[in-house]
Amino acid sequence: MNPQLPEAVLWDMDGTLVDTEPYWMAAEGPLVASYGGVWTHEQALGLVGLGLDDAARLLQGAGVRLAEQQIIDTLTSRVMQSLREDGVPFRPGARELLASLRAAGVRTALVTMSLRRMADAVVELIDFDAFDLVIAGDEATRPKPFPDPYLQACDSLGVDPARTVAIEDSPNGLRSAIAAGTVALGVPHMVSLEGVGAAALWPSLTDTDADDIARLFTAHHEFEDVAR
Repeated sequence: MNPQLPEAVLWDMDGTLVDTEPYWMAAEGPLVASYGGVWTHEQALGLVGLGLDDAARLLQGAGVRLAEQQIIDTLTSRVMQSLREDGVPFRPGARELLASLRAAGVRTALVTMSLRRMADAVVELIDFDAFDLVIAGDEATRPKPFPDPYLQACDSLGVDPARTVAIEDSPNGLRSAIAAGTVALGVPHMVSLEGVGAAALWPSLTDTDADDIARLFTAHHEFEDVAR
């Protein structure tokens, strides 16, 4: 079978498209410290890929005496300030792969647990028409690792999840993509993705393009056909 492109490619944002995880961590530590608590690097890693509501509850458990939405708004504002001051730090190869997919006519969606206002700010700083759709954390019926965000994206695009590729950097994100029935591609960044169940793990998106996505998508479906 000749390699075929998926009907859509669904992108996680933080840690996959852009390297904002350090910005989140830089915001979390001082917030916890301002309430007399201690926030370790290991605790920060535990929030990677987690829904903001769940993350806020863990921060409350570390001593932050704010309502969940106040925590979410505070962290989001601080990360957005870092983006304004330091720019959008794309993950290696991510912008180039996204541009290649768009040039090949593949529909794309951004599926993130960040708030819509932050997702929009990142998209606006991309210098080409990058996404057909954005599903943000404050729009998902349930957060990752539930399948809802990816199912919502597929429903809005009118595509079968099995005909899509989802790109993720976190275990929770991968679990969401897998549960939704997408061909889930893991690109680890700050935490290991071994054993989560991705269709493939790539060390990086550097030097990848739409042809590589087509080969991954086709190989996955050929493997499924053989397995049946």
